[in-house]
Amino acid sequence: MLPRRRGRHALPGVADRREGPLGLGRWTHRANEGREVLVYPDLPAARRLALAVRQGRFRDQGQRSRGPLGLGTEFESIREYLPDDDVRQVNWPATQRMGRPMSNQYRLESDRDVICLVDCGRLMAAPTPAREGRPPDRTRLDAALDAVAAVGLVADEVGDRCGAVAFDDEVRRLLRPRRAGGDAVIRALFDVEPAPIDSDYELAFRTVEGAKRALVIVLTDILEESAAGPLVDAVPVLARRHAVVVASASDPELERMVSTPPRRAIDVYAAATALGVLDARARVGRRLGATGAQVLEASPERLGAACVRAYLRAKARARL
Repeated sequence: MLPRRRGRHALPGVADRREGPLGLGRWTHRANEGREVLVYPDLPAARRLALAVRQGRFRDQGQRSRGPLGLGTEFESIREYLPDDDVRQVNWPATQRMGRPMSNQYRLESDRDVICLVDCGRLMAAPTPAREGRPPDRTRLDAALDAVAAVGLVADEVGDRCGAVAFDDEVRRLLRPRRAGGDAVIRALFDVEPAPIDSDYELAFRTVEGAKRALVIVLTDILEESAAGPLVDAVPVLARRHAVVVASASDPELERMVSTPPRRAIDVYAAATALGVLDARARVGRRLGATGAQVLEASPERLGAACVRAYLRAKARARL
């Protein structure tokens, strides 16, 4: 029996009827009546990202991270210069003394907090494009949960605490930042599903407003400009205390409709509609950026890597 969907599932009753070797009798055995089965999401991409960070193979725009070492602020050691080092790492006195380029090695500070706010409202029920090896009924919420798992597992690798809040018009899950937060986040959110209602961002933000300074990653959708209005209004309060990232999955189908030359009249109308949606998303992104939030958008399968990249950059720049 192969599960196709994460969450809680009721296993149907199974009956096994057998006959004796001479056919003179039979008996029936019933099992699993009303049994609940918990199906956790398969997260190979998230675990690969965490492994890449641990082994120093995670790349950020061509630059390789070296496990928990990188452009932090805590001095670690002096070593020989490497081709992909940032110029800010060069130790000029040591270079002059040794007669060859030398770099300062900094350690990313640990013991920081990262909190993922997961929108479970109606916009997150939109399907994502089908991919080989993935269930055909994946939603934007599934992509967001994969990204949360990736951030949580990477936080474990670099010694930070991770927490999560799942919300629609009420807070449905609340996990305070903690050690080993990656697996805890997966266990807390594995069965959340999108609800056909608008989300209350202000309510969700109030749950973390008083927490110590953290990186807050808001995973939502800004497809509708009107629906994003409450998000834009609520972010400034959060950004006064925390570093805020608003992340959403892009829609490759919209981009395809805009970039594909039309062959029929209906294609022109479809492209115009898609362009209007993309323009609205861009306007919302600019409004969010003006409030102090970082806005990122990536395809559903790359959303996790984009969130991890934003998280590690915030650590490197001492924003946590």
